[in-house]
Amino acid sequence: MTRRPIPVSHLRLKRAYDPVMPDDGIRILVDRLWPRGISKAEAAIDDWAKDIAPSIELRKWFGHDTGRWPEFQHRYRSELAQHSSRLDQIRTLAKKQSVTLVYSARDELHNDAIVLKEVLLEGN
Repeated sequence: MTRRPIPVSHLRLKRAYDPVMPDDGIRILVDRLWPRGISKAEAAIDDWAKDIAPSIELRKWFGHDTGRWPEFQHRYRSELAQHSSRLDQIRTLAKKQSVTLVYSARDELHNDAIVLKEVLLEGN
């Protein structure tokens, strides 16, 4: 049986500080810590997936050092491999509707949400 893939357009990334838009669909915060200075009402988060966010140890080790980015991706993928059922829940949602992975990092090119999106799409 062939699994129905997630349409790439259904899985989006967005900083927590960017405006909430109607086409965001289900908004899932993918950070372990709540974004600073944002109220729960402002964030409009439907689900907080802190269980699949990078571990405290990994987050501290990375420290947003882009030189550590390749190793961070490898380590985070290893952590995500332990959460297959949670990843499948998000995949199921994204097959039916838009899902926005919300993160607070300033660096839009080197953050955990990018890795998570890749892993979710690979697991189609």
